[in-house]
Amino acid sequence: MFYQIEYTASARKELEQLDYTVFKKVKKAIDSLITNPFPPGSIKLEVTKEKLYRIRKGDYRIIYAVNHNIITITILKIAHRSDAYKF
Repeated sequence: MFYQIEYTASARKELEQLDYTVFKKVKKAIDSLITNPFPPGSIKLEVTKEKLYRIRKGDYRIIYAVNHNIITITILKIAHRSDAYKF
């Protein structure tokens, strides 16, 4: 089963502002979620009411939500680790 990737407007903007080398790594990590939304190293965030997950790519964190009903992954935030958990 393949999941569809969607971005929030803010996540798309954050992705576009990354350096090219970081962009390639982060984009590859996001694309890998299509086949496995819970790769090794993914962590469920316990602080929020929603079921959010995060994966790590170097110093950057990708925060996303998985909707199994419509087979969609929504990328909510892409940020440096120092800013990633500030909602």
